[in-house]
Amino acid sequence: MCIVQFSVGLKNNKINSPTFLLYEKVWKEIVVNEVNFVRKCIGAESSQDDLWGKLICTNFKVSFIPSEKSYLSHLLLGEHDIPLTCLEQVVTVNDTKGKKKILGSNQKLKFNPTELILYCKDLRIIRFCFRETGPDSAKKVCLAIAHYSHPADLPLLFGFEYQGRRYHESKGQRVNGASPRGGLRTPIFDRPSDWDREIKRTGALEWRVCSINESYAISPSLPEHFVVPVSLADQDLKKHSIYFMNQRIPLWCWNHPNGSALVRMASIGDPLQQRKIDQKIFSAITKSHPQRSEVIKSDLDKCLPNIQDIQSAFTKIRQICVIDPFEESEERWLSSIENTRWLEYVRAFLKHSAEMLYLMEGKNTSVILQEEEDRDLNCVVSSLVQLMLDPHYRSLIGFQSLVQKEWVMAGHRFLDRCNHLKKNDKDESPLFILFLDCVWQMMNQYPAAFEFTEAYLTVLSDSMWIPLFSTFLFNSPKQRAQHLVDFAKNKAIPQGEDQVVYFPPVWDWSQQFSAKDQTLFNNPMYVGKGVACVQNGEVKSFRRTKKMYSSTLRGTPASLRNGLKVGEDSLTRRGSLVSELKPDFSLVRDESPSERFFRDWFSRPADQQSLLIPLLMPSHLALWKLFFLRWVPEACISKGGPITAYHKLSQLVDEIEILQSKLRQYKGPSPGGTPLPSSSGPLSDQRRMYFKASFPPSPPDFLTSSFPFTPMGNLCRRSGYGTPISKFLNGARIWLSTETLANDAL
Repeated sequence: MCIVQFSVGLKNNKINSPTFLLYEKVWKEIVVNEVNFVRKCIGAESSQDDLWGKLICTNFKVSFIPSEKSYLSHLLLGEHDIPLTCLEQVVTVNDTKGKKKILGSNQKLKFNPTELILYCKDLRIIRFCFRETGPDSAKKVCLAIAHYSHPADLPLLFGFEYQGRRYHESKGQRVNGASPRGGLRTPIFDRPSDWDREIKRTGALEWRVCSINESYAISPSLPEHFVVPVSLADQDLKKHSIYFMNQRIPLWCWNHPNGSALVRMASIGDPLQQRKIDQKIFSAITKSHPQRSEVIKSDLDKCLPNIQDIQSAFTKIRQICVIDPFEESEERWLSSIENTRWLEYVRAFLKHSAEMLYLMEGKNTSVILQEEEDRDLNCVVSSLVQLMLDPHYRSLIGFQSLVQKEWVMAGHRFLDRCNHLKKNDKDESPLFILFLDCVWQMMNQYPAAFEFTEAYLTVLSDSMWIPLFSTFLFNSPKQRAQHLVDFAKNKAIPQGEDQVVYFPPVWDWSQQFSAKDQTLFNNPMYVGKGVACVQNGEVKSFRRTKKMYSSTLRGTPASLRNGLKVGEDSLTRRGSLVSELKPDFSLVRDESPSERFFRDWFSRPADQQSLLIPLLMPSHLALWKLFFLRWVPEACISKGGPITAYHKLSQLVDEIEILQSKLRQYKGPSPGGTPLPSSSGPLSDQRRMYFKASFPPSPPDFLTSSFPFTPMGNLCRRSGYGTPISKFLNGARIWLSTETLANDAL
């Protein structure tokens, strides 16, 4: 084995890495096998666009280095690199003998492969041909990739080696042993102070931080610190914990300004004890409410799809979007998407979350979300409810704190659900991707309500397959703590050092991206708390008050007739959630309180800084194209897609911010206004938008509907890009037949 060094860079104003990994450090990987004269197949029917080069397997990734000099980019994860944890299947083919085999760890290969097909968890499909390669060399590299993509144990993942080296290399940058955690703005919720701040932020005065699980003395899957009602004593919690599944006693999630609380908990195994303990828990939550309001429990196992259903739907939609050829009829293709039930499950989670929102906002009721183990469905619903109710979680830092609190520290089984060790396919399920899809649906309907972009959500999903960060590697806080203690001993890290320092979470994006690249996360349309605007020549800041928070729901409606605003024909378009909740809804009969609540909300313009309720009719939900179709060359639209609007808006916002800065410098900050950040360096260093006003107004050549990703290098399923409709829109003659269009090149 030999050692190879990789450094990192940015090329042609476009991020080459599918996962954007942009490290400034130089570090070492072990090359375990390599083979020359490999052809990377681009077209399915022709080899005209294929690339020739070297295929390398390291202890971190599969890397293809093209032989053409212009393609040599020294990227840690370039456009031809795949982390080993991102590999779903390693398939070897001998087309002359008609043989195919899916390789696992320590398996034998009885034929010499002529092709290698890599199916990736980020939905890429990569195909290599070995026709000019020695048969033994091809076989060895295939077996090496299969072996190293199936690690026997968690510490064998490359992140443990990488972070140990990174810690010691950066030791000199830490002055007097000071912890750099202060630079990480996202709370980790591994300290009581993080929970205290969240209690104060939400006004949960009747709740307290509990530390009975220190050293994981009560439950192995709960965090060491969490929040419980003030009226519940520690000794009562310890006594009752033995009856909950995995000793997971109820956890506080969030408090509404009206005093209602969102709580999650596991099921109680002993039916004889369930009634008694439920009464105790309900009583404590009721006492925490200013009006002593009732508590309602929702059993998610009974009303939502299970993890196997979700995995099955994801497998089907991946098959249609990535593996199967596009149908000539777009109607059939969309029907196939619908039949996977993926969007149906997305709608089910959004709908149930909206119903929980109504209970808390409309009925002033506290809600308990119950799931057998409290580690899967509860993560999705509790996060969505908070995202709908609290605009703080729609900011970038707020969203990251939500994921950290409701997924990472709450014990979601990322190791099992992502199947990093490829040991048990039955435990694999894309719960987190489902959640991100739900978030995208809300972003798609309310584009000005979120500080971040869909590119950020997609990058976050890709980060699950990069084993360099602690966020997505473990099943529970205890497992994380145990492995990192052993890791610190093995790497000679001083005892007592902060684990966030030597094995950081993914939230420190400077580990992956330059400051310029991170501007792709910024939504130019976002209108949030603290966003600067100009009124009467003064730079002011929007601030949300508690009264404004729910004014859209509690104010007296404008003139209504039969529940509709005067002058409106119908409310079918905007009130479709009401129709979704009760399809036989009719205006002539009496409305239920929940129907009246939703009708009242949808009759007003949505306040981006108040609660948000998604539209849930099937026509309102869409396929998340950037996630599902970004690697499909046939679906890639040059200078098209939502990115073109993002490009124009970014330039406009950048120009406005430049003018605001000049206005501030001319007039000086007003006493009541909030100035923009002062310019201590070049103005370009302060700008938030990726596309600057100084750029040409027309979209650049590298802009496509897949931006900032590039599908080039992924396997094309046929030589002609696009469907007949897309060919017609690109200038094909209308009288050409479908067969002729299919054979024409764009």
